[in-house]
Amino acid sequence: MTAGVLGHLDGRPLPRTALDRRLAALRTGPRATALPRPGSSEDRQLARWVAQVLLTEALCEAVAAERGLTVPRGTPARLDQQAAVELGSITAAAYEGSPAVRAVYEAVTADVTPPPEQVRHYRTMASRAPGPAVWRLAFPDGGTCEADPATLPRALAAGLRTAAPGEAVTADGWTATLLAVTRSPAEGPDPAAVVHAATRRAAFVRWLDHARATRLTLTSGLEHPGDPAQPDNHHRH
Repeated sequence: MTAGVLGHLDGRPLPRTALDRRLAALRTGPRATALPRPGSSEDRQLARWVAQVLLTEALCEAVAAERGLTVPRGTPARLDQQAAVELGSITAAAYEGSPAVRAVYEAVTADVTPPPEQVRHYRTMASRAPGPAVWRLAFPDGGTCEADPATLPRALAAGLRTAAPGEAVTADGWTATLLAVTRSPAEGPDPAAVVHAATRRAAFVRWLDHARATRLTLTSGLEHPGDPAQPDNHHRH
């Protein structure tokens, strides 16, 4: 490991102090007990992972400055699970924690749009029939509940189906009033918006992979945690 160096950006050494500070913050943070034992293989993998997050942030800070992007200050962002998986854990962490990464993401993917056939395919694959009816019932004691009509006594369910709205029905010793009927929607989120967001994330990952490969040089001991050549990667095949 090159002493005191996190990595190189365009040949310029980046100080390791940022990594030391980030790791120290994790060690004293609310999730410190979940972190690996210092000095262990897992601890070295954690350092590699955090180093990649920091290098991604430094790269995007440089790109933001080169492009003259506005990098607003603000609270960290929060990605949903699908977005985090699509970006990958390192990029997702950098995106959530760095305004510069988010600004570069917006700039790089501003003109990205999915092909219409991809939206149509997603719409077809994601479409589903409306869910079963759910009845909201009220009882004489003031209680209410939601129930599948198929689970009710047959005579009571039959009476509620034909009763006027708000009319109490008594059958087989049960009395209930049907208040409302609901069904789960046939469609989820807007397919165009879902596919557009996923397409932007995929485009950003491709752009970032290329930028990392051409502008960043990793330091021995702080390789990518998934690099099969580094000694703490135990998932070789």
